[in-house]
Amino acid sequence: ADVVFLFPGQGAQYPGMGSGLYRSEPDYARWIDAGAEILAPLLGRDIRALLLGEDLSAAEAQAALRETQLTQPALFLTEVALGQLWAQRGITPAAAIGHSVGEFAAATLAGVMSFEAALTLIARRGQLMQACPSGAMLAVRATMDDLRPHLDDSVDIAAQNAPKLQVIAGPDNAIDALQARLDV
Repeated sequence: ADVVFLFPGQGAQYPGMGSGLYRSEPDYARWIDAGAEILAPLLGRDIRALLLGEDLSAAEAQAALRETQLTQPALFLTEVALGQLWAQRGITPAAAIGHSVGEFAAATLAGVMSFEAALTLIARRGQLMQACPSGAMLAVRATMDDLRPHLDDSVDIAAQNAPKLQVIAGPDNAIDALQARLDV
């Protein structure tokens, strides 16, 4: 059977992710170290502290990984290092796919973009996203006809995933207000 690499987007991260592999797998550690060196001037810090859970309390690491400007490079680097470890072991995927940051990891492992270019792009992408106002999304199990009367110009339709499954996006307070209106 063919193997497919599937890489998730932001939300799959946690403090210390990959730390066991870093300590036990030299090929994995080499990719993490190389990426950390490239990222240091872009992020102003050594990302290994977050990835390995070193020099930070669990609460500090958890807070740092909620910052998109750190989360995205950390997740990307972990995904690429893991993909490279599998490749070193002779596992060649028939395909590599991903969501958000995972798309960039898949593209890098497929040779579509260089490791250095992808790290630079991901670091800048995370910084730009961090600079945006916060917001939220709300999945609503209703038809658009039933949902439309509850919408105002403070929110946007992010996706229509199925006839009775919509996703609405907007500022945190607008999504909270919409959810309260719908919960009645």
